[in-house]
Amino acid sequence: MRTPDAVTARAPAKINAHLAVGPLRPDGFHELRTVYLAVSLFDTVTVRAGDGLSLALTGEGAEAAGGPDAVPTDNRNLVWRAAELLADHAGVRADATLEIAKSIPAAAGLAGGSADAAAALVALDALWGTRADRDDLLALAAQLGSDVPFSVLGGVALGTGRGEQLTPVLARRSWHWVLGIAGEGLSTPSVYAELDRLRAEGRVPDGRTLLPAEPVLAALRTGPAAALGTALANDLQAPALGLRPALRRALRAATDAGALGALVSGSGPTVAALAEDEPAAVRLAAAMAGEGVFRTVRVVAGPVAGARVVPG
Repeated sequence: MRTPDAVTARAPAKINAHLAVGPLRPDGFHELRTVYLAVSLFDTVTVRAGDGLSLALTGEGAEAAGGPDAVPTDNRNLVWRAAELLADHAGVRADATLEIAKSIPAAAGLAGGSADAAAALVALDALWGTRADRDDLLALAAQLGSDVPFSVLGGVALGTGRGEQLTPVLARRSWHWVLGIAGEGLSTPSVYAELDRLRAEGRVPDGRTLLPAEPVLAALRTGPAAALGTALANDLQAPALGLRPALRRALRAATDAGALGALVSGSGPTVAALAEDEPAAVRLAAAMAGEGVFRTVRVVAGPVAGARVVPG
């Protein structure tokens, strides 16, 4: 069977509408209870036949070479590692030319690197004809990172374990958000380390009892938007604010601009602000942009599907 000359796949950014973080585990991870929501901001990965692996980058992060938000283009990149992992799993040579077109900002708490890895798995499966089923892809994704399985799955899901154990969640409507990216990226390990430090000093709850996700899940099932806005929660918000105090102003700017609720997404520094509907989101984005505290403001909606091949 003839293989395609090139395959392009895309995968979405995510928002954590709920993120409860337990104590540090012996394996170096934290136990999580999180509600993922995939939103309409996408990275794409195009793969072509090649001799060995090579990786190029365009879009968000491509101009940041050597800077704190730089995206690597070697075997440190999850896309490269995804290619090697799938090739090893399928017993094929890891031969491909890879190109990432980024729209999801790096180190922004939106799982851009995980989205890239998920898109690469899907695209390379098609290019190499490995015929991996969804369970195979999810298992490989879990080896790459805690958020990668959700980037494959998309939609809405409850994540447990370190976030890789997923239970799909029903959401009866589309939810409209404004993403305000405030300043340079934040390192996820640094934010978790700051959480551990704050807990050791007794300045935040110790996490031994995980904050329940039921209020967010109920709001996603039944609405209204104001109920979801009230239920938003993130244990990483306090350490993110500690490392980046300007985020307090960014959160205040979102609520002052009319958001029904706002929180730091994941490890930050993105502020996810909830709006009633699409027109309200457009108005909210304009107001947030006018505050002058955000580097980038994006209007998105979700849930959307996970990693998928884009028709040529």
